[in-house]
Amino acid sequence: MRRRDLLPLLLGLIGGSPTSLLAQQKQKPVVGWLGIASGALFQAAVSGFREGLAGQGYTEGENVAIIYRFAEGDSSKLPALATELVAMPVDVIVASGGPPSNQAVLAATQTIPIVSGSAARAVSNFARPGANITGVANQTRELKAKRLELLRDTVPGIEVVGFLFNPAGGPSADAIRKEVEAAAATLKIRLVTAEARGEAEFEQAFAEMTKAGAGACLVESDPIYFAQSQAIVALAARHKLPASYEWREIAVTGGLMAYGDSFPALFYRVGDYVGRILKGAKPADLPVEQPGSIRLTVNLKTAKELGLAIPPSILARADEVIE
Repeated sequence: MRRRDLLPLLLGLIGGSPTSLLAQQKQKPVVGWLGIASGALFQAAVSGFREGLAGQGYTEGENVAIIYRFAEGDSSKLPALATELVAMPVDVIVASGGPPSNQAVLAATQTIPIVSGSAARAVSNFARPGANITGVANQTRELKAKRLELLRDTVPGIEVVGFLFNPAGGPSADAIRKEVEAAAATLKIRLVTAEARGEAEFEQAFAEMTKAGAGACLVESDPIYFAQSQAIVALAARHKLPASYEWREIAVTGGLMAYGDSFPALFYRVGDYVGRILKGAKPADLPVEQPGSIRLTVNLKTAKELGLAIPPSILARADEVIE
């Protein structure tokens, strides 16, 4: 038998054609996930992301691999983790955790596609991002005034509200502070701003708010605060301060209330975009989306511990009540 006739026979005996064997040997596409917080806090986001990927025909462990790297609340770890993912290499990187995660991956690569769960400040044009990053834009900044209003309505008679604020939160930090101050003035609330750049300064910040007579606390929607939210929740409980947060995940773990975008909805779109990119789409051509899935979550157990009766009007508006 000639050699050219022997190869098909051997392939048939081991159960595959040349094409199928090459397909089996070809590696799955690899997605890297960079997160500023812990995997536990991003559990809902990862779940939504997997659903979005599945909608594009990709299932983790079957035809796509996902490598997760979490900074566990320490933003100084992000650059090294981003560099690690780029060196593996990966085909796409998901950035979760706002500007710190975006900056880390953009510094690590200008070629690997990046899909961000908070892309608003990473692009100059939502319609055509024009670089290697796209994603979704949450409504963090736009909702601050509404969160303050909900807090006022939840704690009747409140006159002074503390504002936990990160002055190192990026170039828009000062503008955000002025917007919250303006919202407080409109609501006839005296705002006491307490600065904290991270967990080491939380204790002092809460002491300042309490000393100033704050009857509640608005927690800035900062990625570092999300990653270190358990420390904030514990301090709010100790100081008996009803506190409002952006993310449902913080209310689930003991925060009084949260009003903001849904992680599963945001990251479903991220997963959809990653799937499209794996099929050949370019991030520069995928517009930044605003899913607009705003939810109000109220934790009645925390309210009871604070001795606070949640008004029926707030309960009626809540999308989720934790008992």
